[in-house]
Amino acid sequence: MPAPVQLDRKLISDPALAPIADKVEHGERLTQADGVTLFESGDLLGIGHMADAVNRARNGLRVTFAANHHINPTNICTLRKTCVFCSYARLPKEEGAYRYTMEQVYAEAATANSTMTREFHIVGGLDMKAGLAYYTEMFRGLKERYPQVHIKALTAVEIAHVARISKLSVRDTLIALREAGLDTMPGGGAEVFSPGVRATIADKKLSGEEYIRVHREAHQLGIRTNCTMLYGHVETYADRMNHLAMLRDLQDETGGYLAYIPLAYHPDNNELGETLHRTGMATTGFDDLKNLAVARLFLDNFDHIKSHWIMVTSFISQTSLAFGVNDLEGTVVREKIYHEAGAHTPQGMTLEQILRLIRGARRIPVERDSFYQVLRTFDEPVAA
Repeated sequence: MPAPVQLDRKLISDPALAPIADKVEHGERLTQADGVTLFESGDLLGIGHMADAVNRARNGLRVTFAANHHINPTNICTLRKTCVFCSYARLPKEEGAYRYTMEQVYAEAATANSTMTREFHIVGGLDMKAGLAYYTEMFRGLKERYPQVHIKALTAVEIAHVARISKLSVRDTLIALREAGLDTMPGGGAEVFSPGVRATIADKKLSGEEYIRVHREAHQLGIRTNCTMLYGHVETYADRMNHLAMLRDLQDETGGYLAYIPLAYHPDNNELGETLHRTGMATTGFDDLKNLAVARLFLDNFDHIKSHWIMVTSFISQTSLAFGVNDLEGTVVREKIYHEAGAHTPQGMTLEQILRLIRGARRIPVERDSFYQVLRTFDEPVAA
């Protein structure tokens, strides 16, 4: 159960939030209906105050980040025509399609020798020629070359795909990948669990229940994972809250989630954006901040809520540190997937840029490993 916190009621202007503030102060769990009320409220600062109080009680002023490096080994995907929100995927013979050889993967990873990289974040498309042998060879090769670097790889959708084309169970696939060097899993591919939403934006993709089952199997095998939600397209507030409730329920059951990361939909260069007449119109900062704050308040069994600066800009991520966020996407290096969808943020950040961002919010920068163990704590924030 959440811990009680002290709130300044003068900072909450919407009367509809009073019952929720009561629950927050008394350490009572919020309901899905409470979450809908939060999303419907225009009192962003009041919601942010509650989320910040909850976060400070749990994490103090510390803001963590990881020195990570994204590797996207293939953009070839069998769901190219059905995931209408995706700007990254290609068919095998389509212009721009690629699949890395092992030499290309290792070349992409080579900067780990000259930087502070501690984690490889590896995700890609559902490529029929990228099965279990492809990924086990990749992970073993990376571990041989960079034994100190953690491998966070393959979404639940990719795991299920690899299992299917390799004619193995999800469990056996996870065991084989773990033996080859897989350490943890990212949370992508969740989109929104609502069957109606998935039928619209990701028909034929792994269902919400199947996504949960893959993560449950991973947790049972000791493989920790992250989780996500893609917001800002056709979903309702009720859809969002049902999604968060399914994540919270699994966390109650297994405790296997490390962090939750809401992902903002980007409408450029994809069919859904054209259908919605949204090309060039990303989510608003108001909704970005509210998604993070609501997650902090509702997901009371999660220690870490992460802002993904690639998708919402470094400015919104910095602001989010006063809205319940305690973790930032890290150094990244050459991110491809969201930039294909119109993200105009940098493809990577230096250590100094991340430190400046956190310090500017009067928070304490903390470099962490992939399990959120502290590696080094930087300076104390300047007094207000």
